[in-house]
Amino acid sequence: MHLEKLHLVNFKNYEEAEFSLSNGINCFVGRNGSGKTNILDAVHYLSMCKSYMNTIDRQNIRFDQHFFVIQGDWALNGQSVSIHCAVKAGAKKVFRRNKKEYEKLAEHIGQFPAVMISPYDRDLISEGSELRRKWMDGIISQFDRNYLYNLQKYGKVLSQRNALLKHMGEHRLFDSESIEIWNVQLVELGNCIFEKRKTFVEEFIPVFRKHYESIGHVDEQVAIEYRSQLYEGDFTELLKESEKKDAYSRYTNVGTHKDDLVFKIKGHRVKKFGSQGQQKSFLIALRLGQYEWLKQQLEVTPVLLLDDIFDKLDHVRVERLMQLVADQFFGQVLVTDTDEDRIESLFKAANLACNLYRVSEGVIRPVNR
Repeated sequence: MHLEKLHLVNFKNYEEAEFSLSNGINCFVGRNGSGKTNILDAVHYLSMCKSYMNTIDRQNIRFDQHFFVIQGDWALNGQSVSIHCAVKAGAKKVFRRNKKEYEKLAEHIGQFPAVMISPYDRDLISEGSELRRKWMDGIISQFDRNYLYNLQKYGKVLSQRNALLKHMGEHRLFDSESIEIWNVQLVELGNCIFEKRKTFVEEFIPVFRKHYESIGHVDEQVAIEYRSQLYEGDFTELLKESEKKDAYSRYTNVGTHKDDLVFKIKGHRVKKFGSQGQQKSFLIALRLGQYEWLKQQLEVTPVLLLDDIFDKLDHVRVERLMQLVADQFFGQVLVTDTDEDRIESLFKAANLACNLYRVSEGVIRPVNR
């Protein structure tokens, strides 16, 4: 599977752009702010139905315009597949496969997998639990449609329960029977989500550790710890025990929406005790593990998106990443960088050919060499 052609209209800083891609390595070079990352983000849209950088669709529309379109032509199992994404201010997002609109965006997730490695990945370590849950959910959802359905339904039930708690708080009246209606649904969905997350983390850790050892240090023991309140007891009982707290706070205080992943190195949190180099290795290993996991589960080779990472990594980590590319661990690769000479020397040293494009102020030009 690979992306053959990309067409953008009013997407971020692009008025209109259309270009073809090779099924190997494609490098986009240009100054910061030229629009290189936006190309990778467009591919992420075609894969996950949303932006990697900004999940508020209307904010990805070009300034002073009211819509954007991303169209990609994919080669999949010997056939050509066209994916069309259209976002219009104030209207529902539209996704079409070969001109046929999806009834639900969830039907598209997992069909055209892509994995991004970006400097923004540091937020997975530094920011709150929501980002880590979304990262985990994004992986599981691509190969388990039922999990995605349960996740979406859980979010709706949680919103209804919280709205009821808020309403009761405003009227100083707590109705246990009304809350119980939502509790039953929350428990059923939450238990399913908990079991899937638990299984995923257990099976993902060995894959992650393998990649950390390949780019970090073998003697540094790393771990991913899944933390959930559902380990502490029966979900139904936990909700009952939290009734007073929920009534006071007007919010649901227990459930899988509070889950978190704790990243550790040598038994300590990476966030507090990991060096900058260790944190970078940890994040790259997470993404490489994600790539391999999706490749195995979906039986499709994802597109790899490398966003401006060669400037942020030391020589050893760059060398090991390039070795994976040279060993054909990856399929199609899209790379951005500010330094054309660096890109050319890196791929030349690895004896790899790449298609080169220069990006400037929203204009993409292939470089003939």
